[in-house]
Amino acid sequence: MADPFRFADDLGPLKIVHIWRPKLGLKAVVAIDNIACGAAIGGVRMAPDVGAEEAFRLARAMTLKNAAAGLPHGGGKSVVVADPKMPLADKERLIRAFAAAMADLVDYIPGPDMGTDELAMGWVHDETGRAVGLPRERGGIPLDEIGATGFGLTAAVEVAAGHIGLSLAGARMAIQGFGSVGKHAARFLAKKGAVLVAASDTGGTLADDNGLDIAALIALKQQGGALRDHPHGRHLGGDAIIDVPCDIWIPAARPDVIRADNVARLHTKLVAQGANIPCTVEAEAALAARGVLVLPDFIANAGGVICAAVEYHGGSEAAAFAAIDEKIRANTRAVLDRVAEQRVLPRAAANDFAEARVRHAMQTRRWEH
Repeated sequence: MADPFRFADDLGPLKIVHIWRPKLGLKAVVAIDNIACGAAIGGVRMAPDVGAEEAFRLARAMTLKNAAAGLPHGGGKSVVVADPKMPLADKERLIRAFAAAMADLVDYIPGPDMGTDELAMGWVHDETGRAVGLPRERGGIPLDEIGATGFGLTAAVEVAAGHIGLSLAGARMAIQGFGSVGKHAARFLAKKGAVLVAASDTGGTLADDNGLDIAALIALKQQGGALRDHPHGRHLGGDAIIDVPCDIWIPAARPDVIRADNVARLHTKLVAQGANIPCTVEAEAALAARGVLVLPDFIANAGGVICAAVEYHGGSEAAAFAAIDEKIRANTRAVLDRVAEQRVLPRAAANDFAEARVRHAMQTRRWEH
């Protein structure tokens, strides 16, 4: 058996809780990494192939993300092993069972993630009394509906583009994962003049050197369609999104999609990580050696959790957008300044920046960190 503590360090994890309810078909893991800054906020991910390692790695990313954004929250994540496309009634039953099973983990505040949404958070809140990313009717700010993460990603890209002398007017972007993050990033960046030349979902890649119709693709996805159903453009395999030359490449899907074995296929100037841990350490180093700027996940994609924190503390949607824009722009500049001054990789600069905040908070705590 693999050592369950092989990823542990002085930051965490505080708790990793396995949930198994065979009669309900429920298999889940809750990872609470560090709560020195406050109760952990992190999404509930639903997919057939998730597990404890992914939960912990994502929880650590949330610790760093929340700290970097200056939020009074630690990091957590939960994963539910199931197909998110199951019938709605079955999904509600499973999510409610999960929520009831983790109700006593009061230092973890769930939010939406891949495979879950505002409706699911409404079910969680109904069972536990705590969740973020709630429907408007429950007093929430539906962060996926308004595109909070994509909005923040755009702010980070705009700062980074200026840093490397890239004009967003006419910049070609490719997005892996045209879902709740990817579609909004495309929409917001298009307003800055960028052109979507390729996008992918679980069904494959759609590419067009002259630019794809973002509004049409969003409408198609909202109707339950896939990119392969769009009548225009070149239809390619899902992995082909890596091979499309572009100026801005946005991974907004699963972890570890860019690795040592495929990083050479990526031809871009800027990688803006819309997903959590989408590139391995080796891949990020290889890209930096080629002069490609990589914006770390917990700096670039913090818009969703900033929105969630604003909601949790009673703020408005307008306040959320203002906080996202201010915090992500400031943090992106701070990290890029450290990269230039210290001649380190963006990941190292971002880690130092965020970990310093966590460790300072830990000095104020006796036990819970």
